[in-house]
Amino acid sequence: MEAAPQVAMVAGETSGDLLAGLLLDGMQAKWPGLASRGIGGPQMAQRGFDAWWPSDKLAVHGYSMEVLRRLRELLRIRKNLRDRLLTERPDVFIGVDAPDFNLGLEADLRAAGIKTVHFVCPSVWAWRADRVEKIRRSADHVLCIFPFEPELLARHGIAATYVGHPLASVIPMVPDRAAARAQLQLQLQLQDDDEVLAILPGSRSSEIQYIAPAFFQAAALVHQARPALKMIVPAVPLLRDRIVQAAAACGLGDVVRVVAGQSHTVLAACDATLIASGTATLEAALFKRPMVIGYHMHPISWWLMRRKQLQPWVGLPNILCRDFVVPELIQDAATPQALADACLAWLDARRHNPGKIEALEQRFTALHVSLQRNTSQLAADAIQKIIAHA
Repeated sequence: MEAAPQVAMVAGETSGDLLAGLLLDGMQAKWPGLASRGIGGPQMAQRGFDAWWPSDKLAVHGYSMEVLRRLRELLRIRKNLRDRLLTERPDVFIGVDAPDFNLGLEADLRAAGIKTVHFVCPSVWAWRADRVEKIRRSADHVLCIFPFEPELLARHGIAATYVGHPLASVIPMVPDRAAARAQLQLQLQLQDDDEVLAILPGSRSSEIQYIAPAFFQAAALVHQARPALKMIVPAVPLLRDRIVQAAAACGLGDVVRVVAGQSHTVLAACDATLIASGTATLEAALFKRPMVIGYHMHPISWWLMRRKQLQPWVGLPNILCRDFVVPELIQDAATPQALADACLAWLDARRHNPGKIEALEQRFTALHVSLQRNTSQLAADAIQKIIAHA
């Protein structure tokens, strides 16, 4: 049996931890007894990952004050990690998402002769095209989760493999709404015929600061129009108390039910979702759920991002479908009234225009099929080839 390589990894935030956990599944199937270490979260820890720092240390938002307040800490972590890896010299380093942290680290390790893989191509096709040169310097290979990315990278001399999107294999093609509701029934007294709005204001502290108030103000307006509607928020446990406080500040303390985690269960159970732009919107699309995408950030961060934006869409479902299949209300457009009206439009469509819902589900099903691959195995195979060519 081939000896297991020494693997170092860095995964940032909740979504990166999930992706890295699935990647570890594939590598451990190929190399039983695989040892891995670096920066990771609970999903990685469940697979035996040795986390020198927790992944939530890298959870920052935007470009201005949010980052500047923590820049010294992040730079110190990256330097300490780099020095340790240069001493231990793993067979391969895998940076999972978090490009602002990982690409610079990968460049230093690669210059020292350590093979580097970047998992999840930065969205150079959507914004910040200048990152292409940094990717070329940093990564020996890129594992891509969208089918059009390897060809784009090849034009710039970057080796890449399409491995599919891990979530497309985790989330069932036909979600079991009844089972999800049964799972939530004991916690929330949720009935089969209840109308449910899922509210996902983000998994970062700064997102709760900038996004949650408008989301819950919108939810209060929706509640006025539909008093019987159930509202559920799947919250990152560390942010649960702040989310409860934000809902209570909008008079929704007895209306909104906040549960720890369980975002997939809540998305499977809901009729529509009000959701912050990010990976969660793709999850909602894979669950075939109507959604309203909203986002708000520090004004300076927004100004900088707009200057680098290459496409008219922000939400992943719209980017991948290349159409505004669901509404996006970003920054100044994300007013409580506009968010509420867009949510009510989807709820009205379920009652009075089911064809609109069916058309959306068909678009999302086609998207799901295009993203579904054996990601864990394909990624592990690509990593094996990189190590073999060291």
